[in-house]
Amino acid sequence: MINDQSTPSLYTWAGGEAALSRLTEAFYRRVADDAVLAPVFAGMEAGHARHVALWLGEVFGGPAAYTAGRGGYEFMLAKHLGRGITEEQRRRWLTLIVDAADEVGLPSDPEFRAAFVSYLEWGTRLAVRNSAPDATPFHGAPVPKWGWGEAPPYIAE
Repeated sequence: MINDQSTPSLYTWAGGEAALSRLTEAFYRRVADDAVLAPVFAGMEAGHARHVALWLGEVFGGPAAYTAGRGGYEFMLAKHLGRGITEEQRRRWLTLIVDAADEVGLPSDPEFRAAFVSYLEWGTRLAVRNSAPDATPFHGAPVPKWGWGEAPPYIAE
């Protein structure tokens, strides 16, 4: 795997803050009309989509704005505790965010999408586990830092 200064972060490759903001806005528009997810997000705070964009930005190698403004992993964890997220809801969340990524034109190259979906799979499965009524989540973890894995982007020379 290439891991040097010439390889852009997933955040940069995606298009940075603007692209992730477009993604989360499009995603939550879809959620509002979705029978499976609308009840889960009913009453969410007005800035929720922006906060999720900041989280994703930090995870994908952008600035630590979520940690600075919201408190990092512990704050995110607290938002999921006791919510009882189901497998159906997890899968629907994934479907809608991938559809939103297509809608807003996030990169569609296989390397980016593999890394992007890899994080979404990992994160949503962790959210399901941590949201269970009997969950015993790990506290004190840092915000995860997600990268290219074994398939860095192809950059023509």
